[in-house]
Amino acid sequence: MGDSVTGTTVSAGTPVYRLDRLSARHAGGTRAHALQDITLSVQPGEQLALIGPSGAGKTTLLATLSVGHMPDSGSFEAFGVQPWLLSDRQRHQLRARLFLAPQTPPLPPRQRVVTAVLAARLPQWNLWQALVSLVRPSDPEAAWRALSRFNLGDKLYARVDRLSGGERQRCGLARLLLSSAQALLVDEPLSALDPALSQLTLATLQQEAAARNAALVCSLHQVDLALAHFPRIVALKEGRIVFDLPRDQVTQAMIDELYLNEQPPANTPHPDDLPAKLAVGACL
Repeated sequence: MGDSVTGTTVSAGTPVYRLDRLSARHAGGTRAHALQDITLSVQPGEQLALIGPSGAGKTTLLATLSVGHMPDSGSFEAFGVQPWLLSDRQRHQLRARLFLAPQTPPLPPRQRVVTAVLAARLPQWNLWQALVSLVRPSDPEAAWRALSRFNLGDKLYARVDRLSGGERQRCGLARLLLSSAQALLVDEPLSALDPALSQLTLATLQQEAAARNAALVCSLHQVDLALAHFPRIVALKEGRIVFDLPRDQVTQAMIDELYLNEQPPANTPHPDDLPAKLAVGACL
């Protein structure tokens, strides 16, 4: 059965993403390329991990997939359409089908957690519904259920600036559960979590993606967890794809070469009680 994306009919077999020889510059107007000659296809329901050393281009690739960063050259399609050939209104509609969870979610510090989580529904609301929910949260039970899946239900009415770094990460991921997105893009979701919470977080993300047959693209520093949880591994280095393979074809020699001169991090414990570095930003 077809689906309508910004007025364009998309067949059921259409990839969520199709990139062909894509290049993109670093954000901020620099001339240097963060991504070079990227060819990648992601199908509905597919789950893949992005790995690679620091500065490899993982965050830029996720920003590009979220239609938040314009490629410099090459071909880029999302749900069968070319986002940067659409009107602003059509591109906004397309972004409602995508959800990017950054490593540091831009949650307003004085906002209550319940309001921050429910902001995931802003693309589905009109202006009046959005304004009313700021004063009286429209569906606190849904927000509580989403938070509880990340062991954060007791923070429902806490202020964002009272959360630890790991709690803020999980608050951002709870928003993902309330979105209607069919492409879930997650950037380093475990950086402030201990091993038990890391396992819970990955399991929850993968269960949610499977339940809605959504594509899940997750960047991870923890190579051991990437290999343990994701059936497909895409490795980046210096802005290029080094390999794109099923996990059972990834060898230790490949990992050693990928992280040459840089030790790949394992899932070591991280304190989850440090104050978060707050960034004021929109809940969109």
